[in-house]
Amino acid sequence: MIAAITPILILLVIGVAAVLRVDVFSAFVEGAGSALPLLKKLIPLMASIMLAIAVFRDSGALDFLTRLLAPAAEPLGLDARLLPLLLVRPFSGSAAIAAATDIFSQHGPDSPVGFTASILVGASETIFYTIALYFGAVGIKKTRFAIPVAIVSMVAAVMAGVLFANLFYKV
Repeated sequence: MIAAITPILILLVIGVAAVLRVDVFSAFVEGAGSALPLLKKLIPLMASIMLAIAVFRDSGALDFLTRLLAPAAEPLGLDARLLPLLLVRPFSGSAAIAAATDIFSQHGPDSPVGFTASILVGASETIFYTIALYFGAVGIKKTRFAIPVAIVSMVAAVMAGVLFANLFYKV
């Protein structure tokens, strides 16, 4: 039933448009054309975030920060091998997927660390990428409480993810 939702919605829109005598194709083309100025604003934001992530990872700063934080991770019940994933996830989804893929290839997706990585990818968000993209799209410069609240929620999600991974692995 869930797989049928998208086709049903498309048919519903076309049906309503036919009843209201709206030229759907023209409306779509006009809407897509009005999105181009927005894309012009967003592309530099996305490119700068991707460049910063690449520099962070390729410069060795990610490895250094991982080694620095590893001793603090273990007492919290967090496997230190998950730190690269958790450090890049707030900035880039693709970098987080690459980190998870590294974990899977080294330890296996069904290993405890692979199982936990899968949960953490799903439980966390690309905070800074999302905020830069959405706030930048509408021209908001001051994010106020959005970033602190997002970070606190991600920490809570990571803690819950690690707890559930430890509880439900091979149950």
